[in-house]
Amino acid sequence: MTYFSYHTHTNYCDGKAEAEAFIKRAIELQMKAVGFSSHAPFPVEVSWNMDEKRLMNYVNEIRALSTKYQDEIDVYLSLELDYIPGITRPFAETRKLCGLDYTIGSVHLVKSPVENEFLFLDGPDTNYSDGLECFYNGDVKKMVKDYFSQINEMILIQKPDIIGHIDKIKMNNKGRYFSEEEKWYQDLLKESIAVLKETDCIVEINTRGLYTKKSPAFYPDFSFAKTCKKHNIPMTISTDAHHPDELLLYFNDAAKMLKESGYDCIRIYDKGRWKDMGI
Repeated sequence: MTYFSYHTHTNYCDGKAEAEAFIKRAIELQMKAVGFSSHAPFPVEVSWNMDEKRLMNYVNEIRALSTKYQDEIDVYLSLELDYIPGITRPFAETRKLCGLDYTIGSVHLVKSPVENEFLFLDGPDTNYSDGLECFYNGDVKKMVKDYFSQINEMILIQKPDIIGHIDKIKMNNKGRYFSEEEKWYQDLLKESIAVLKETDCIVEINTRGLYTKKSPAFYPDFSFAKTCKKHNIPMTISTDAHHPDELLLYFNDAAKMLKESGYDCIRIYDKGRWKDMGI
């Protein structure tokens, strides 16, 4: 198995180590590539994204490290770009400004029906439960639909290379407010798959929820991956590492799940282009 990490967070955002520490650990693990994707700056005050003033320092540091370690490992420059309609910068603009190798598009903040208020999907469970009550009056179907509508709009308009943790809305649900087996929820997943079919976007199997014990399954899970396979939607594997020791956590388990879903290859980034690699 060839190992890689394209979704990696350093201390430029909410990661717990400098970029070079990740590279040294990746070399120890005999990985082919490590791509850095710190949370990009955006005009909503949160504690976990990068300060706009540090953006070009980040870009220059990753490029310098890519050159320094070019004989040992492939080092790529990316950002995890949040999408909030009418608020965040177009992905293509950021890509051009920073000279990114690829982009990861994600939704962490759902634009709620309450003006200037957002449902934050990460953090304590109370963010989720309080947001559901304060912004949606307990209407979980409306909340989940808003999330997937934002995801779908991002896919169609911004066209990131990789879609980050596509069903992250389930993370703090934990079976309390809805079942993922309910028809209305499955219908929303199918709508997203239909949107994906219209693009070349890659879906990541994100393992972070499992090793942080915030989710009993990958983002997305086996059922979603199996449906993606039926529609020939490309997949890759992401550990969403925030510390060097997380670089390959559950990577092999994700590969096994993809094989069981019917995939015999995954999409990898190799020196400027995406290509398929056998699992």
